[in-house]
Amino acid sequence: MRALTVALLLAAPLLAGAAAEPNTQVPQGSRHYAATPLPDRIVASPSADPAHAFAVAWRTDGSVQSPLLEVAVAGDSPAIEGVRQLRASTQTLQSENGLSHHHRVQVEGLQPDTLYVYRVQGNGGWSAWNQLRTAGTAGQPLTLLYFGDTQNKNLSHVSRVVRAAQKAAPDARISLFAGDLVSGGDGADDSEWGEWFAATGWLAQETLVASAIGNHEYFEEFEDTPQERRVLGRHWPVTFALPGNGVAAADTSTYWFDVQDVRVVVLDGTSALDLGTAQAQAQWLDTVLSSNPRAWTIVLLHQPFYSPREGRQNAALQEVLQPVIRRHKVDLVLQGHDHTYGRRGEGQAATPQYVVTVAGPKQYRLSDEAKQTMDPVAEDTQLFQVLRVDPQKLRYEARTVTGRLYDAFELRRAADGSTQKVELQQGRITPRACPRAQTAKGRADRCWE
Repeated sequence: MRALTVALLLAAPLLAGAAAEPNTQVPQGSRHYAATPLPDRIVASPSADPAHAFAVAWRTDGSVQSPLLEVAVAGDSPAIEGVRQLRASTQTLQSENGLSHHHRVQVEGLQPDTLYVYRVQGNGGWSAWNQLRTAGTAGQPLTLLYFGDTQNKNLSHVSRVVRAAQKAAPDARISLFAGDLVSGGDGADDSEWGEWFAATGWLAQETLVASAIGNHEYFEEFEDTPQERRVLGRHWPVTFALPGNGVAAADTSTYWFDVQDVRVVVLDGTSALDLGTAQAQAQWLDTVLSSNPRAWTIVLLHQPFYSPREGRQNAALQEVLQPVIRRHKVDLVLQGHDHTYGRRGEGQAATPQYVVTVAGPKQYRLSDEAKQTMDPVAEDTQLFQVLRVDPQKLRYEARTVTGRLYDAFELRRAADGSTQKVELQQGRITPRACPRAQTAKGRADRCWE
């Protein structure tokens, strides 16, 4: 009897938390993710020309100022030779986990399609040596990964999506994220970022991470007052070392880069919708796409042009930015925000193809309009996407967290420059809908939270 009582007491916290699992795995008030003298949160990002350069950001505690990054061509021997040292710039951040220093280095003068090793310095120690292959040249096959919102329960639920993606596409060189990487706004922002890095693991260090900014990377200042306004969160500017070639009105959250046969352009939907920068972003986007020499164009942003969730209409995107998308015949528009899956084109045209997807566990419900205008659609499904690109063909696959094929098509470029879309039906699983009338918290407008 005593043994049974002890077992029940030990299980009580688990049973009590079963209906309300926290957003992070650390107890409230824990400083598990506080910075230390050793480097963490290491993430590589593309430069405008990732065949010849990339950038790295990382974090330490306040004892480290302007540390070093070391880089060399990767070899088969543990004797790493020809090491080049680069000095980082440093920014300061104060969070619920205390003071941290965030460092960044631009690594330039690299050779295309070459495997490099790099490591970053802390106070009295270094990170592991990380391997990263630079982008190749035009004409070489390219693999990219694309993730919708991660946002919630990154360590417990999102991490397996990332692992499944890496197993499905071990040759991926670029990882695209559609924003809302964390939820934020609950006093545990830094711990949430800690769990995003724990969830992404080696992906953040050994592929080039290019993320759009989401509305949850902003916060509401003076909320519920007449002075309420949207303000950029403190983590976003220091977490990634992005190219910095965007529009002045959204200079930390818009950028572009060329990778082999693809030009990727990243927009800030929140700034366009809430801060009045839609026109400035449209003019900048028009300039970036007018000078595009690449065979394919991908636009990445958080909020969708066509929302699959009930009651969401992003008018400024459709009225101001979408005409530029159409005029320049963008091939793919990759989006998040609505925590469902949906794909649609425009009439009989092969492009653009607009995709909304979700990697994280928070799941919304589809609108009736989405069910009629998008195909395929999905509820209650965590997904990742694999894109394989060469000059004549762009292949897109959406797979569930268990690796099953959910959606697939190819865009094929003819000699005259025209594009054909070919649906790939073989192997797709049956479309998924939400099986629940409401969530555990009693919300009928969501499928899982």
